[in-house]
Amino acid sequence: MDLSGLEAVLGNISSWIWGPWFLIPLLLGTGLYLTIRLGGLQFLKLGAALRLGLFTRRDPGSDGDISQFQALTTALAATVGTGNIVGVATAIGIGGPGALFWMWVTGLLGMASKYSEAFLGVRFRTTDAAGEKSGGPQYYLERGIPNRFGRFLAIFFAIAAVIACFGIGNMTQGNSISANLQNSFNVPTWVTGIVLTVFALLVLVGGIKSIGRVTAGLVPVMIIFYVLGAIYILVANIGGVPAAFAQIFTDAFTGTSAIGGFAGSAIIIAVQMGVARGIFSNESGMGSAAIAAAAAKTSHPVRQGLVSMTQTFIDTIIVVTCTGLVIITTGVWNMTDPETGEQINAALMTGEAFSHGLPGEWGHYIVTIGLVLFAGSTILGWSYYGERSIERLLGRRAVMPFRILFSLVVFVGCTVQLGVVWAFSDVMNGLMALPNLIGLLVLSGLVARETKKYLDNDPKLTATTEQVEAFMADDQAFQDWKTQAIPVVRSAAR
Repeated sequence: MDLSGLEAVLGNISSWIWGPWFLIPLLLGTGLYLTIRLGGLQFLKLGAALRLGLFTRRDPGSDGDISQFQALTTALAATVGTGNIVGVATAIGIGGPGALFWMWVTGLLGMASKYSEAFLGVRFRTTDAAGEKSGGPQYYLERGIPNRFGRFLAIFFAIAAVIACFGIGNMTQGNSISANLQNSFNVPTWVTGIVLTVFALLVLVGGIKSIGRVTAGLVPVMIIFYVLGAIYILVANIGGVPAAFAQIFTDAFTGTSAIGGFAGSAIIIAVQMGVARGIFSNESGMGSAAIAAAAAKTSHPVRQGLVSMTQTFIDTIIVVTCTGLVIITTGVWNMTDPETGEQINAALMTGEAFSHGLPGEWGHYIVTIGLVLFAGSTILGWSYYGERSIERLLGRRAVMPFRILFSLVVFVGCTVQLGVVWAFSDVMNGLMALPNLIGLLVLSGLVARETKKYLDNDPKLTATTEQVEAFMADDQAFQDWKTQAIPVVRSAAR
């Protein structure tokens, strides 16, 4: 069946949604607005948030399903995927080195968005029929904006999330894994499909506690493995690093002349690709990470919000930067294929850069293994996002059938061509972000007010659960959260 026409239509829709006049200014504007309302929270509290998430890791005695660290690694599992390898290469290949600057901007502003949505995910979470926590935009949009508009936004998000999870969180990831294993190690795609399907089924049937245990062990290892390989290359090319940074900052505001098939000659392309691929990589503003945050054992929504915020920092400022600098310092970003004379395909660009920077086949293997781990963990993280969204739409009875179906669809992704799915996934990601961004703006007053009240009492995030209970005892919002009560409308809008 020829789906090229449908793919072209979806591509046009995606280009408009992620274009410079719709979602991009809304994403950047929301991040900037929240940064101002929260007083630069992502800069002032980053150190304390990293300590809480990576070292303290848990709030003993608090309510929830998984630890704060497991909630963080589950969200990281979903975001640190092909976007960190292929997405960065696409942004630089089309938008030039300056696109990396706009990925940084998107990440830094997106940290305020990520904090806000994670805060709201915990603040308005509920308990389902099985006693598990459920939260995210599909709940806080309705509970925080308790009118027909809030309910519409919540259902709109849930439907988009369920559809998107089968695309960007499932088939595209499985396809990337099977294609790379076939190219690197001659592993048949059907073999990869069977292994991944069984792995997903074994993990997903156990629910969020099983996913949390797996991601807590897998995510730190895969990030360290990949980053160390990148650091080795950057150290070996240390002389080119200052020039790379200079080119990034210069091209961000001037654009780069076209070279062969290179199209990043205008600043608007650098901005568009940097922001679009940045949000594709860290998902700030999409609302997805709030679903994982809602399951965390935390003594206050502010604490998990700050922990979740570090996900964007790790994803964009660390992993994406490493990939981008390797591509730029090795010069692969503007190399051409000697056979075709065209620019190297973005899907191969990062592997080519690592191969240039490391001896023998090590670079190629690091990228392949890194992509397998990144994409495999993304499947686990997005399965939970889809599960909680289907639970919101159809109830608890739909969760187990969804887990089984999601696992089986992995095999499909590994064994078929997915051009249409990639285009469709971009559209659905945009449709997820739209209701969430509207909700973040409407609920920004509540987020700012309750955040200030908590941080006035615990600025360094060192309070115990008992201490939090004591200094928040007279706070009605805190009591609403403890009892899962819905605040009055004026609290959400003020």
